[in-house]
Order: sequence, then structure tokens, then C-alpha cells
Amino acid sequence: MPDAVCLARFLAGLPDPRDRRGRRFPLVAMVAAAAAGVLAGARSLTAIAEWINDAPRWVSMALGFAVDPFTKTVTVPRPTTVMRLLTRLDGDALDTAVSAFLQATSTDRGTTKARWRAVAVDGKQLRGSRAAGGKAVWLLAAMDHAGTVLGQRQIEAKSNETPAFVPLLQDLGLENTVITADAAHTRHANGRWLREQGAHYIAVVKGNHPGLLKQLRTLPWADIALDHKDRTRGRGRLEVRHLKTVTFRHLSYPGARQALRVVRWRKDLTSGKTTIKRLYFVTSLPPGAVSGAQIADWIRSHWKIENQLHHVRDTTFAEDAARIRVGSLPRAMASLRNLAISVFRQDDHTNIAAACRYTARDPQRPLTALGIT
Repeated sequence: MPDAVCLARFLAGLPDPRDRRGRRFPLVAMVAAAAAGVLAGARSLTAIAEWINDAPRWVSMALGFAVDPFTKTVTVPRPTTVMRLLTRLDGDALDTAVSAFLQATSTDRGTTKARWRAVAVDGKQLRGSRAAGGKAVWLLAAMDHAGTVLGQRQIEAKSNETPAFVPLLQDLGLENTVITADAAHTRHANGRWLREQGAHYIAVVKGNHPGLLKQLRTLPWADIALDHKDRTRGRGRLEVRHLKTVTFRHLSYPGARQALRVVRWRKDLTSGKTTIKRLYFVTSLPPGAVSGAQIADWIRSHWKIENQLHHVRDTTFAEDAARIRVGSLPRAMASLRNLAISVFRQDDHTNIAAACRYTARDPQRPLTALGIT
């Protein structure tokens, strides 16, 4: 992998929170080593420190740990040293560095050549970070529909996801990007801002916009032609989805060009019970810009951020079970997990647990994945 996409280069700009007299180990080496440990399946700080301690001498040197000129040994940090650094790291700076690295590796692998890039926005609470009488750490992430995490922001303790939407996306370069998000982010200010950035949106409309929802429900859908349909079977159920799109000039949402309705029939193959759900959307995409099949795929693929990122952090990395609550540590660990999952997705791994086991079997593999030579 070219030096331009070596993780260490992107970590070099991180502000060091330590006193100058206490910087025994290089910051870049410690964060890169923590990232390598997570790629090898480490779920906790203890496991990260064990991976660092067990790494061969040449791996420690490649990561940036120095050779003692007298003993000729490579000294590596203790678990408490790693914990103190990650606890005090600037979370925004770390996420910026991780996101820049992932976008660079995505470009290097040729995975960003499509005309349109779809990006999902969704939040997650880290349940194990909840202290007595306090709130759990709440993170908002942006992930492209191919599985690369593009950004992450921490929600203020007394706030919600909405104010973090623009800060999360503002440095991504949104030209020809289609944003998908849940109804909490279907806000006039967000729609207007996205169009100002050259981005498009597919915004779901629910009860938080009663007037717009009523307008969409009362459109003459029975007279509108079917744009796309698909049928899937799996996990004990059968699903049929119909998409209708219609151009409407007076939608009460900034930049909206089309109204969308998705009707989903879901049949439980065990009980035989069928449920029907109707969802309504508005999009700034002009008629004919993309096919109905593409719009339907983007709507369905939005939930990859839940299934392929948040769920994996919980199941493979036991995130919600981790009782870490101090400083930036919960967010930093989530950032390292985002990094690992995204790198594996870019390398076409579909089973992240298996990818971790594969990476752990050879100490060169996490270094290669991070561009460290």
C-alpha cells in the first residue's frame, strides 16, 4: 500500500494531550498499535495491551516504538499508559484522522468511482458507558453504503442528534452525494444546507412533519405508475416492496423534486402472518436522474449502518458490554472499531469476526491493512 495511505501519516497531526515530560512513547505509535490490536480482534484495553506486548520486535519497531540503545530491546506501553492516552485524546481530531485515512484508502482501492455516493447517517448509544445517574455516550456516524465510515461526532449530554448533523457532514465534500437518514434529521434546515453543498437527500417523512406527511398521503397514488418492485426471501420471511415516484412542484420541503411511497408486505413464513407498511419520502433528485431501482436500493441500504456497523460493534467487539466511562475513552474505542470494520469492508470481508481471526493469525496482516511498513 502506498505511503500516502499509511495510517501513521494521518495520525501525525493529532494533538498530544500529555505533558512533555511524560511522553515516553510516541503518540502515533500508541494509537497505531491500538488500531492494529483492534483489527486483530481486541475487544478491550487489556486485550489491546496484550496484543502490543506480545507483538514481535519487528512489529513494535514498524509501529514506531524505539529501540533502547543500551539494552537493544523495544519497550512498549503498559495497559494503564494506553488507557490514559486514549482517555485524554481529542475525539474530534481522532475521528477526523481516521475518516481521512479511510477515504484515502477507499480512493486507492478504486471504490469511489461511481457517479453517485450514498451516505447513511445514524446514531448509537454506548450502553456500557452509562454512569450512575448519568447518560450513556451517544455517537452520530456517517457511513457510505459500501461500508466505509466517513465521520463520527459525539452528541452533547443535554442535546440530541439533530444539532450534530451538519458538523458531522460539513468536511466530507458532498458534491454528488445522496444522504439518507431517519426522520429525526428530516428538517428544513438540513434539507436546505445539503442542497447548498451540492448534495441530494432521500428524506423519510413521519409524524414530526404532520403537514408534509398529510400532503404525501393524499397524493393520488392509485393513479401513479409503479416505478420499481422487488421480492426477497430469507430469515423465515417473505418481503415484497413496491416503489412509486411522482414529480410534485409544491412539496413543503426545501429543494424537494419528487415524492416517494414505499409499500412493504412482509409475511412470516412460520406463522403465516402478513404485515403491510407504507413509508413516505421526499427527494431532491430530479426526475430521471437515477432509476427507481437505484432509489429503492438506497432506501433499503440505509439500514446497513445499523446492521453492518452498529450491530457489528456490539456483537463482534462487545461494545455495549464494555464498562468504560472515562473521558474520551468510549468514543476512542468506537473510532478504532469503526476503523477496523471499514478496512475489512474495503477488503471485501463480509464476516467481521472471521476477518479479525484471520488478521490475528499473522502479525504482518494488521500492519498491511493500516499501510504500515
